Amino acid sequence: MSEAIKLNMDDAHAAAYATNLDELDIGDAKHWAPTENYWALFERLRKEAPLHKCTVNEEERVGDYWSVTRYNDIMAIDTDHKRFSSDKAIVLVDPEEDFVLPMFIAMDQPKHDAQRKTVSPVVAPSNLMNMEGLIRERTQKVLDSIPVGEPFDWVETVSIELTTMMLATLFDFPFEDRAKLTRWSDVATADEEMGGVIDSNEQRREELLECLAYFTKLWNERVNEPPRGDLVSMLAHGKETRNMEPFEYLGNLILLIVGGNDTTRNSMTGGIYAACGLFPEQFKKLQANPDLIPNAVSEIIRWQTPLAYMRRTALEDVEMHGKTIKKGDKVAMWYVSGNRDDTVIENPNHLLVDRKNARRHLSFGFGIHRCVGNRLGEMQLKILWEEILARFKSIEVLGEPTRVPSSFVKGYIKMMVQVEAK
Repeated sequence: MSEAIKLNMDDAHAAAYATNLDELDIGDAKHWAPTENYWALFERLRKEAPLHKCTVNEEERVGDYWSVTRYNDIMAIDTDHKRFSSDKAIVLVDPEEDFVLPMFIAMDQPKHDAQRKTVSPVVAPSNLMNMEGLIRERTQKVLDSIPVGEPFDWVETVSIELTTMMLATLFDFPFEDRAKLTRWSDVATADEEMGGVIDSNEQRREELLECLAYFTKLWNERVNEPPRGDLVSMLAHGKETRNMEPFEYLGNLILLIVGGNDTTRNSMTGGIYAACGLFPEQFKKLQANPDLIPNAVSEIIRWQTPLAYMRRTALEDVEMHGKTIKKGDKVAMWYVSGNRDDTVIENPNHLLVDRKNARRHLSFGFGIHRCVGNRLGEMQLKILWEEILARFKSIEVLGEPTRVPSSFVKGYIKMMVQVEAK
């Protein structure tokens, strides 16, 4: 399978270097699915136009935007909270005027810090220790249910099931309804123009309002009970969040659902795709030395980069690479490109489970917006790989996965595999 990928990459490379950069909209989902046609484009941008302005996006709520593609430039902007704002949106599409969903990742200080602090205890080290046994028990149960020697969809059977159960636990959400969490996550990040998940913004709005109604019921139950350790109770009792307006509650719910679902779930799939499909020698390396698992987890998260970019808005004119980002301009920090910057990361397109400084990646972001649940995600992946190596001699990726048609969520809809037991 890896040879076929190489041929596809060669074709994409030739096309990328024939592209007129003045006409490039790297945020267009057509570059991201059904195949990944963006790697060579990002390579070219890093070399020729590390600060690139897109002026051809015709979507009214996107418009012009800058792309930042080098590792060090992304790091500089991500940690510069005085000149670059997260307020209003972290994606290129502006919110609809009558459907703005405030969330703490799309806020600046001090409100961001206060709201983030409210929910951070759920992923505190002591709480992670308490959850480790439950995560391992569920992982074992899911992997033991896999049909050995028969084709099955890894995304649906393993990645979605494990992450959705974890979300249900964090929210203390009715377990029998946990599939709703996956659906709301998919709806929140779907590109309606690409189809598949939703057909219109009206449908998105309708389903997200159903999410708000469901969680409002949970809020009303828990606000009248003593504070508990789940996210709904924390928000309902938190000094900085207990008086939130409904849309702000919904915004923070969507943030926590997507953050806890899409990122971990797509790394669970991407790790198998890379280590078993594209670079099978890395799976053998893990089998020979399971002590590499923690390092491999960081490397998988770098290689996958489950959220491709984050947006900032310039608060003042900023000079970079001989160009001027004007006050009010949109800036996309392409984590997915920075994580493949060969001036910082050696041999970046390959998965190397024993890579030195594997945690030196951009996938979690930096500064005040660094992913609040990064340690939980790493723990889930670590346990998954420990249990995989304990059970399976091999995992064969049977074909190219079906990818999410999005330039924001870098993920998978389906990936057929077949496992061989030890």
